[in-house]
Amino acid sequence: MCIRDLLIIWSCIFFLVPMAGADAAPASEIETLRAEIAAVRQEYESRIRELENRVTAAEQKSRSGPAATAPPQAAVESASASASANVFNPAMAAIFQGQVWGYGHDPEDYRIPGFPLAGEAGPVDRGLALGETELDINANVDDKFTAWLTAPIVVEDGEAGIEVEEAWVETTALPAGFAARFGRFFSGIGYQNNRHAHAWDFLDQPLAYQAFLAVQYLDDGVQLRWLAPTDLFLEFGGEVLRGGRYPAGGSEDHGFGTRAFYVHSGGDLGDSSSWLAGLSWLHAEAGDRESGDEDAPLQFNGDTDLAIAQLVWKWSPHGNWRDENLIVQGEYLWRNEDGSYTLPGGATSAYDTEQTGWYVQAVYQPFPRWRVGARFDALSATDPGPAFAGTELATAGSDPKRYTLMLDWSNSEFSRLRVQYTYDDAGLTGDSQWGLQYIHSIGAHGAHAF
Repeated sequence: MCIRDLLIIWSCIFFLVPMAGADAAPASEIETLRAEIAAVRQEYESRIRELENRVTAAEQKSRSGPAATAPPQAAVESASASASANVFNPAMAAIFQGQVWGYGHDPEDYRIPGFPLAGEAGPVDRGLALGETELDINANVDDKFTAWLTAPIVVEDGEAGIEVEEAWVETTALPAGFAARFGRFFSGIGYQNNRHAHAWDFLDQPLAYQAFLAVQYLDDGVQLRWLAPTDLFLEFGGEVLRGGRYPAGGSEDHGFGTRAFYVHSGGDLGDSSSWLAGLSWLHAEAGDRESGDEDAPLQFNGDTDLAIAQLVWKWSPHGNWRDENLIVQGEYLWRNEDGSYTLPGGATSAYDTEQTGWYVQAVYQPFPRWRVGARFDALSATDPGPAFAGTELATAGSDPKRYTLMLDWSNSEFSRLRVQYTYDDAGLTGDSQWGLQYIHSIGAHGAHAF
Protein backbone atom coordinates (compact mmCIF):
# COMPACT_ATOMS: atom_id res chain seq x y z
CA MET A 1 0.00 0.00 0.00
CA CYS A 2 1.50 3.37 -1.09
CA ILE A 3 1.40 6.75 0.63
CA ARG A 4 -1.29 8.02 -1.71
CA ASP A 5 -3.72 5.24 -0.76
CA LEU A 6 -3.13 5.90 2.94
CA LEU A 7 -3.88 9.56 2.55
CA ILE A 8 -7.10 8.83 0.68
CA ILE A 9 -8.22 6.33 3.34
CA TRP A 10 -7.49 8.73 6.20
CA SER A 11 -9.33 11.51 4.37
CA CYS A 12 -12.36 9.31 3.91
CA ILE A 13 -12.32 8.34 7.56
CA PHE A 14 -12.03 11.99 8.59
CA PHE A 15 -15.05 13.02 6.57
CA LEU A 16 -17.16 9.92 7.11
CA VAL A 17 -16.85 9.74 10.89
CA PRO A 18 -19.24 12.62 11.40
CA MET A 19 -21.63 10.89 9.03
CA ALA A 20 -21.54 7.79 11.19
CA GLY A 21 -22.95 9.85 14.02
CA ALA A 22 -25.85 11.22 11.94
CA ASP A 23 -29.06 9.31 12.04
CA ALA A 24 -30.30 10.10 8.60
CA ALA A 25 -28.54 12.73 6.49
CA PRO A 26 -30.41 14.13 3.49
CA ALA A 27 -29.43 12.89 0.03
CA SER A 28 -28.29 16.36 -1.04
CA GLU A 29 -25.91 16.54 1.91
CA ILE A 30 -24.45 13.14 1.04
CA GLU A 31 -23.77 14.27 -2.50
CA THR A 32 -22.05 17.36 -1.18
CA LEU A 33 -19.81 15.28 1.03
CA ARG A 34 -18.89 13.00 -1.86
CA ALA A 35 -17.96 16.00 -3.96
CA GLU A 36 -15.72 17.31 -1.16
CA ILE A 37 -14.02 13.89 -0.80
CA ALA A 38 -13.35 13.82 -4.55
CA ALA A 39 -11.81 17.27 -4.36
CA VAL A 40 -9.57 16.32 -1.46
CA ARG A 41 -8.54 13.16 -3.25
CA GLN A 42 -7.62 15.10 -6.37
CA GLU A 43 -5.59 17.59 -4.36
CA TYR A 44 -3.62 14.85 -2.56
CA GLU A 45 -2.98 12.98 -5.80
CA SER A 46 -1.63 16.17 -7.34
CA ARG A 47 0.74 16.75 -4.42
CA ILE A 48 1.89 13.13 -4.41
CA ARG A 49 2.62 13.26 -8.16
CA GLU A 50 4.67 16.39 -7.58
CA LEU A 51 6.71 14.68 -4.85
CA GLU A 52 7.25 11.60 -7.02
CA ASN A 53 8.50 13.79 -9.88
CA ARG A 54 10.97 15.52 -7.57
CA VAL A 55 12.29 12.16 -6.32
CA THR A 56 12.72 10.91 -9.91
CA ALA A 57 14.60 14.06 -10.89
CA ALA A 58 16.93 13.72 -7.88
CA GLU A 59 17.71 10.08 -8.73
CA GLN A 60 18.53 11.00 -12.34
CA LYS A 61 20.83 13.78 -11.17
CA SER A 62 22.59 11.41 -8.78
CA ARG A 63 23.15 8.82 -11.48
CA SER A 64 24.66 11.43 -13.80
CA GLY A 65 27.14 12.66 -11.18
CA PRO A 66 30.89 11.74 -10.83
CA ALA A 67 30.33 9.14 -8.12
CA ALA A 68 28.17 7.01 -10.40
CA THR A 69 30.16 7.47 -13.58
CA ALA A 70 30.79 4.09 -15.19
CA PRO A 71 34.52 3.19 -15.52
CA PRO A 72 35.95 3.23 -19.02
CA GLN A 73 36.68 -0.07 -20.69
CA ALA A 74 40.43 0.53 -20.45
CA ALA A 75 40.18 0.78 -16.66
CA VAL A 76 38.18 -2.45 -16.49
CA GLU A 77 40.78 -4.26 -18.60
CA SER A 78 43.62 -2.82 -16.48
CA ALA A 79 41.97 -3.99 -13.23
CA SER A 80 41.40 -7.44 -14.71
CA ALA A 81 45.02 -7.69 -15.83
CA SER A 82 46.24 -6.57 -12.38
CA ALA A 83 44.14 -9.22 -10.61
CA SER A 84 45.43 -11.88 -12.98
CA ALA A 85 49.04 -10.83 -12.54
CA ASN A 86 48.69 -10.81 -8.75
CA VAL A 87 48.38 -14.60 -8.81
CA PHE A 88 52.08 -14.77 -9.74
CA ASN A 89 53.35 -12.08 -7.36
CA PRO A 90 55.78 -13.57 -4.84
CA ALA A 91 54.77 -14.12 -1.23
CA MET A 92 57.54 -12.92 1.06
CA ALA A 93 58.26 -13.62 4.71
CA ALA A 94 60.99 -13.05 7.27
CA ILE A 95 61.68 -15.33 10.25
CA PHE A 96 63.51 -13.87 13.24
CA GLN A 97 65.25 -16.14 15.73
CA GLY A 98 67.53 -15.61 18.69
CA GLN A 99 68.58 -17.38 21.86
CA VAL A 100 70.66 -17.35 25.00
CA TRP A 101 72.41 -20.53 26.17
CA GLY A 102 74.23 -21.47 29.33
CA TYR A 103 76.46 -24.52 29.98
CA GLY A 104 78.04 -26.16 32.95
CA HIS A 105 81.17 -26.94 30.89
CA ASP A 106 82.84 -25.02 28.09
CA PRO A 107 81.06 -25.97 24.83
CA GLU A 108 84.29 -25.40 22.90
CA ASP A 109 85.58 -28.67 24.37
CA TYR A 110 82.43 -30.63 23.50
CA ARG A 111 82.71 -33.81 21.45
CA ILE A 112 80.87 -37.13 21.23
CA PRO A 113 83.28 -40.10 21.40
CA GLY A 114 82.99 -42.25 18.28
CA PHE A 115 80.99 -39.60 16.37
CA PRO A 116 83.09 -36.74 15.00
CA LEU A 117 80.76 -33.83 14.28
CA ALA A 118 80.69 -31.73 11.11
CA GLY A 119 78.99 -28.66 9.73
CA GLU A 120 76.56 -26.99 12.16
CA ALA A 121 76.40 -29.99 14.52
CA GLY A 122 77.25 -29.51 18.17
CA PRO A 123 76.29 -27.12 20.96
CA VAL A 124 74.69 -23.75 20.31
CA ASP A 125 76.94 -20.75 20.99
CA ARG A 126 77.19 -19.80 24.64
CA GLY A 127 75.51 -16.60 25.84
CA LEU A 128 73.34 -14.21 23.91
CA ALA A 129 73.28 -14.84 20.18
CA LEU A 130 71.29 -13.90 17.13
CA GLY A 131 69.98 -17.04 15.51
CA GLU A 132 69.27 -17.57 11.86
CA THR A 133 67.23 -14.78 10.26
CA GLU A 134 65.47 -16.37 7.32
CA LEU A 135 64.03 -14.70 4.22
CA ASP A 136 61.46 -16.74 2.28
CA ILE A 137 60.17 -15.90 -1.21
CA ASN A 138 57.80 -18.15 -3.12
CA ALA A 139 55.31 -17.86 -5.98
CA ASN A 140 53.92 -19.61 -9.02
CA VAL A 141 56.21 -19.16 -12.01
CA ASP A 142 53.34 -19.88 -14.40
CA ASP A 143 50.61 -22.48 -14.74
CA LYS A 144 53.09 -25.39 -14.62
CA PHE A 145 55.83 -24.40 -12.14
CA THR A 146 56.24 -22.92 -8.68
CA ALA A 147 59.46 -21.69 -7.07
CA TRP A 148 60.85 -21.25 -3.56
CA LEU A 149 63.83 -19.34 -2.20
CA THR A 150 65.14 -19.40 1.38
CA ALA A 151 68.00 -17.02 2.07
CA PRO A 152 69.20 -16.94 5.69
CA ILE A 153 71.15 -14.00 7.03
CA VAL A 154 73.93 -15.47 9.14
CA VAL A 155 76.50 -13.90 11.45
CA GLU A 156 79.89 -15.60 11.62
CA ASP A 157 82.85 -14.16 13.50
CA GLY A 158 80.98 -10.88 13.88
CA GLU A 159 80.30 -10.48 10.16
CA ALA A 160 76.88 -10.80 8.53
CA GLY A 161 76.27 -12.46 5.18
CA ILE A 162 73.44 -13.87 3.08
CA GLU A 163 73.45 -17.52 2.06
CA VAL A 164 71.27 -19.54 -0.29
CA GLU A 165 69.77 -22.30 1.80
CA GLU A 166 67.00 -23.49 -0.52
CA ALA A 167 66.41 -22.48 -4.14
CA TRP A 168 64.19 -24.86 -6.06
CA VAL A 169 61.55 -25.04 -8.75
CA GLU A 170 58.74 -27.63 -8.64
CA THR A 171 56.23 -28.80 -11.18
CA THR A 172 52.52 -28.33 -10.56
CA ALA A 173 50.97 -30.02 -13.61
CA LEU A 174 52.58 -33.43 -14.07
CA PRO A 175 50.00 -36.17 -14.69
CA ALA A 176 49.16 -39.30 -12.67
CA GLY A 177 50.19 -37.91 -9.26
CA PHE A 178 53.82 -37.17 -10.16
CA ALA A 179 55.75 -34.10 -9.04
CA ALA A 180 59.36 -33.11 -9.68
CA ARG A 181 61.61 -30.67 -7.83
CA PHE A 182 65.01 -29.45 -8.95
CA GLY A 183 67.54 -27.05 -7.46
CA ARG A 184 68.83 -26.93 -3.87
CA PHE A 185 66.57 -28.42 -1.22
CA PHE A 186 66.44 -30.44 1.99
CA SER A 187 66.23 -34.12 1.19
CA GLY A 188 62.91 -35.84 1.86
CA ILE A 189 64.50 -38.60 3.93
CA GLY A 190 63.27 -39.02 7.51
CA TYR A 191 60.81 -36.78 9.29
CA GLN A 192 62.96 -34.01 10.74
CA ASN A 193 65.31 -33.48 7.81
CA ASN A 194 63.20 -31.20 5.63
CA ARG A 195 61.67 -29.17 8.47
CA HIS A 196 63.02 -25.63 8.85
CA ALA A 197 64.57 -24.70 12.18
CA HIS A 198 61.70 -22.39 13.17
CA ALA A 199 59.30 -25.38 12.87
CA TRP A 200 61.27 -27.62 15.26
CA ASP A 201 59.60 -28.52 18.56
CA PHE A 202 62.94 -28.16 20.35
CA LEU A 203 65.72 -25.65 19.91
CA ASP A 204 68.15 -28.21 18.50
CA GLN A 205 68.05 -31.41 16.44
CA PRO A 206 68.28 -34.91 17.97
CA LEU A 207 71.73 -36.40 18.46
CA ALA A 208 71.32 -38.84 15.55
CA TYR A 209 70.62 -36.01 13.10
CA GLN A 210 73.63 -34.09 14.35
CA ALA A 211 75.98 -37.07 14.17
CA PHE A 212 74.76 -38.67 10.91
CA LEU A 213 73.56 -35.67 8.88
CA ALA A 214 75.43 -32.69 10.38
CA VAL A 215 71.98 -31.42 11.59
CA GLN A 216 70.23 -31.65 8.18
CA TYR A 217 71.09 -32.96 4.73
CA LEU A 218 70.83 -30.17 2.15
CA ASP A 219 72.18 -30.54 -1.38
CA ASP A 220 71.73 -29.71 -5.06
CA GLY A 221 69.82 -32.22 -7.13
CA VAL A 222 66.58 -33.53 -8.57
CA GLN A 223 63.65 -35.07 -6.70
CA LEU A 224 60.77 -37.09 -8.15
CA ARG A 225 57.69 -37.98 -6.06
CA TRP A 226 54.60 -40.04 -6.80
CA LEU A 227 51.38 -39.87 -4.80
CA ALA A 228 49.45 -43.12 -5.17
CA PRO A 229 45.72 -42.82 -6.01
CA THR A 230 44.62 -44.61 -2.82
CA ASP A 231 42.42 -43.67 0.13
CA LEU A 232 45.40 -44.26 2.39
CA PHE A 233 48.11 -41.62 1.98
CA LEU A 234 50.96 -43.33 0.13
CA GLU A 235 53.90 -41.40 -1.35
CA PHE A 236 57.09 -42.65 -2.99
CA GLY A 237 60.11 -40.46 -3.64
CA GLY A 238 63.56 -40.66 -5.14
CA GLU A 239 66.45 -38.19 -5.38
CA VAL A 240 69.73 -37.84 -7.21
CA LEU A 241 71.96 -35.29 -5.49
CA ARG A 242 75.33 -33.72 -6.12
CA GLY A 243 76.94 -35.13 -2.96
CA GLY A 244 78.80 -31.99 -2.01
CA ARG A 245 77.66 -31.89 1.60
CA TYR A 246 77.85 -34.12 4.68
CA PRO A 247 77.39 -37.11 4.90
CA ALA A 248 78.69 -37.08 1.33
CA GLY A 249 81.57 -34.88 0.27
CA GLY A 250 83.70 -34.02 -2.72
CA SER A 251 80.80 -34.27 -5.23
CA GLU A 252 81.95 -37.74 -6.23
CA ASP A 253 80.76 -39.71 -9.27
CA HIS A 254 81.01 -36.64 -11.51
CA GLY A 255 78.64 -34.63 -9.35
CA PHE A 256 76.07 -37.41 -8.85
CA GLY A 257 77.44 -38.64 -5.53
CA THR A 258 74.24 -39.24 -3.55
CA ARG A 259 71.02 -41.16 -4.12
CA ALA A 260 68.01 -41.37 -1.83
CA PHE A 261 64.69 -43.23 -1.78
CA TYR A 262 61.79 -43.07 0.64
CA VAL A 263 58.17 -44.07 1.14
CA HIS A 264 55.64 -42.33 3.40
CA SER A 265 52.22 -43.58 4.45
CA GLY A 266 49.60 -42.18 6.78
CA GLY A 267 45.94 -41.78 7.60
CA ASP A 268 43.33 -40.98 10.22
CA LEU A 269 42.24 -42.98 13.25
CA GLY A 270 38.71 -41.77 13.95
CA ASP A 271 38.11 -38.03 14.13
CA SER A 272 40.74 -37.33 16.79
CA SER A 273 43.96 -39.05 15.67
CA SER A 274 46.21 -39.27 12.63
CA TRP A 275 49.50 -40.99 11.93
CA LEU A 276 52.42 -40.92 9.51
CA ALA A 277 55.05 -43.62 9.02
CA GLY A 278 57.99 -43.84 6.67
CA LEU A 279 61.14 -45.63 5.57
CA SER A 280 64.13 -43.91 3.95
CA TRP A 281 67.47 -44.94 2.52
CA LEU A 282 70.41 -42.79 1.46
CA HIS A 283 73.64 -43.81 -0.25
CA ALA A 284 76.44 -41.23 -0.32
CA GLU A 285 79.95 -41.32 -1.74
CA ALA A 286 82.46 -39.27 0.21
CA GLY A 287 85.72 -37.83 -1.06
CA ASP A 288 87.94 -36.14 1.55
CA ARG A 289 84.94 -35.47 3.78
CA GLU A 290 86.02 -33.51 6.82
CA SER A 291 84.72 -33.84 10.39
CA GLY A 292 85.92 -33.38 13.94
CA ASP A 293 88.38 -30.68 14.99
CA GLU A 294 88.39 -27.81 12.50
CA ASP A 295 92.11 -27.21 13.05
CA ALA A 296 93.05 -30.87 12.56
CA PRO A 297 90.06 -32.50 10.79
CA LEU A 298 89.57 -36.17 10.04
CA GLN A 299 89.12 -37.00 6.34
CA PHE A 300 86.93 -39.87 5.18
CA ASN A 301 86.92 -41.52 1.76
CA GLY A 302 84.36 -44.22 1.08
CA ASP A 303 80.67 -45.04 1.08
CA THR A 304 77.94 -44.16 3.57
CA ASP A 305 74.62 -45.98 3.76
CA LEU A 306 71.92 -44.55 6.00
CA ALA A 307 68.47 -46.01 6.75
CA ILE A 308 65.72 -44.21 8.70
CA ALA A 309 62.43 -45.48 10.12
CA GLN A 310 59.92 -42.93 11.39
CA LEU A 311 56.55 -42.88 13.13
CA VAL A 312 54.47 -39.83 14.08
CA TRP A 313 51.11 -39.80 15.88
CA LYS A 314 49.00 -36.67 16.40
CA TRP A 315 45.92 -36.31 18.57
CA SER A 316 43.41 -33.55 19.19
CA PRO A 317 39.85 -33.95 20.59
CA HIS A 318 37.55 -34.28 17.57
CA GLY A 319 40.11 -32.44 15.46
CA ASN A 320 39.99 -29.30 17.61
CA TRP A 321 43.70 -28.61 17.27
CA ARG A 322 43.59 -25.08 18.62
CA ASP A 323 42.42 -25.93 22.14
CA GLU A 324 44.34 -29.14 22.90
CA ASN A 325 46.70 -31.48 21.06
CA LEU A 326 49.44 -34.05 21.51
CA ILE A 327 52.27 -35.03 19.15
CA VAL A 328 54.37 -38.14 19.71
CA GLN A 329 57.16 -38.91 17.25
CA GLY A 330 60.22 -41.07 17.01
CA GLU A 331 62.89 -42.09 14.51
CA TYR A 332 65.48 -44.84 14.35
CA LEU A 333 68.61 -44.29 12.24
CA TRP A 334 71.18 -46.89 11.17
CA ARG A 335 74.44 -46.05 9.39
CA ASN A 336 77.24 -48.06 7.87
CA GLU A 337 80.46 -46.41 6.69
CA ASP A 338 82.97 -48.39 4.65
CA GLY A 339 86.19 -46.75 3.53
CA SER A 340 89.23 -45.19 5.13
CA TYR A 341 90.07 -42.28 7.41
CA THR A 342 93.07 -40.04 7.11
CA LEU A 343 93.98 -39.16 10.68
CA PRO A 344 95.84 -36.09 11.95
CA GLY A 345 99.47 -36.64 11.10
CA GLY A 346 98.73 -38.22 7.73
CA ALA A 347 98.18 -41.86 8.70
CA THR A 348 95.40 -43.67 6.83
CA SER A 349 93.43 -46.56 8.33
CA ALA A 350 90.64 -48.71 6.95
CA TYR A 351 87.28 -47.97 8.54
CA ASP A 352 84.17 -50.18 8.47
CA THR A 353 81.66 -49.72 11.26
CA GLU A 354 77.96 -49.61 12.05
CA GLN A 355 76.29 -46.93 14.12
CA THR A 356 72.74 -46.39 15.33
CA GLY A 357 70.82 -43.48 16.78
CA TRP A 358 67.28 -42.86 17.85
CA TYR A 359 65.03 -40.43 19.63
CA VAL A 360 61.48 -40.30 20.94
CA GLN A 361 59.67 -37.13 21.93
CA ALA A 362 56.22 -35.94 23.01
CA VAL A 363 54.84 -32.41 22.88
CA TYR A 364 51.53 -31.65 24.62
CA GLN A 365 49.39 -28.53 24.42
CA PRO A 366 46.92 -28.67 27.34
CA PHE A 367 45.23 -25.39 26.40
CA PRO A 368 45.75 -22.64 23.79
CA ARG A 369 49.18 -21.01 23.47
CA TRP A 370 51.08 -23.21 25.95
CA ARG A 371 53.02 -26.40 25.15
CA VAL A 372 55.28 -28.67 27.16
CA GLY A 373 57.59 -31.30 25.67
CA ALA A 374 60.09 -34.00 26.55
CA ARG A 375 62.69 -35.78 24.41
CA PHE A 376 65.12 -38.63 24.94
CA ASP A 377 67.79 -39.39 22.34
CA ALA A 378 70.79 -41.70 22.18
CA LEU A 379 73.59 -43.04 19.96
CA SER A 380 75.49 -46.32 19.74
CA ALA A 381 78.48 -47.50 17.67
CA THR A 382 80.69 -50.55 17.21
CA ASP A 383 84.37 -50.20 18.08
CA PRO A 384 86.31 -49.27 14.91
CA GLY A 385 89.46 -51.07 16.14
CA PRO A 386 92.76 -50.34 17.87
CA ALA A 387 94.01 -48.20 14.96
CA PHE A 388 91.66 -45.44 16.11
CA ALA A 389 92.45 -45.56 19.82
CA GLY A 390 92.97 -42.07 21.20
CA THR A 391 91.16 -40.39 18.30
CA GLU A 392 87.69 -38.91 18.09
CA LEU A 393 86.52 -42.10 16.36
CA ALA A 394 87.19 -44.25 19.42
CA THR A 395 84.00 -45.15 21.28
CA ALA A 396 83.42 -44.54 24.99
CA GLY A 397 82.45 -47.10 27.59
CA SER A 398 78.77 -46.06 27.50
CA ASP A 399 76.39 -44.93 24.82
CA PRO A 400 75.92 -41.18 24.36
CA LYS A 401 72.47 -39.96 25.46
CA ARG A 402 70.52 -36.80 26.36
CA TYR A 403 67.38 -35.81 28.28
CA THR A 404 65.51 -32.64 27.30
CA LEU A 405 62.51 -30.71 28.64
CA MET A 406 60.83 -27.81 26.88
CA LEU A 407 58.12 -25.21 27.61
CA ASP A 408 56.95 -22.67 25.05
CA TRP A 409 54.28 -19.98 24.70
CA SER A 410 52.87 -18.75 21.40
CA ASN A 411 50.95 -15.49 21.39
CA SER A 412 49.89 -16.33 17.83
CA GLU A 413 50.98 -18.55 14.97
CA PHE A 414 53.59 -15.89 14.17
CA SER A 415 55.43 -15.68 17.50
CA ARG A 416 56.85 -18.11 20.04
CA LEU A 417 58.94 -17.92 23.19
CA ARG A 418 60.64 -21.06 24.49
CA VAL A 419 62.64 -22.23 27.49
CA GLN A 420 64.57 -25.51 27.32
CA TYR A 421 66.64 -27.60 29.72
CA THR A 422 68.94 -30.44 28.65
CA TYR A 423 71.02 -32.86 30.61
CA ASP A 424 73.66 -33.92 28.08
CA ASP A 425 75.38 -37.21 28.81
CA ALA A 426 76.71 -37.60 25.28
CA GLY A 427 80.01 -35.80 25.75
CA LEU A 428 83.04 -36.70 27.80
CA THR A 429 81.27 -35.55 30.99
CA GLY A 430 77.63 -34.94 31.89
CA ASP A 431 76.50 -31.35 31.47
CA SER A 432 73.42 -29.33 32.44
CA GLN A 433 72.40 -26.91 29.71
CA TRP A 434 69.60 -24.35 29.59
CA GLY A 435 68.41 -21.94 26.95
CA LEU A 436 65.84 -19.32 26.01
CA GLN A 437 64.66 -18.78 22.44
CA TYR A 438 62.39 -16.47 20.49
CA ILE A 439 60.88 -17.11 17.04
CA HIS A 440 58.88 -14.42 15.22
CA SER A 441 57.72 -14.23 11.62
CA ILE A 442 56.25 -11.51 9.43
CA GLY A 443 54.79 -11.70 5.95
CA ALA A 444 53.14 -14.56 4.12
CA HIS A 445 54.33 -17.96 5.26
CA GLY A 446 52.72 -21.20 4.18
CA ALA A 447 51.50 -23.88 6.53
CA HIS A 448 53.99 -26.50 7.62
CA ALA A 449 53.75 -30.09 6.51
CA PHE A 450 52.23 -32.82 8.72
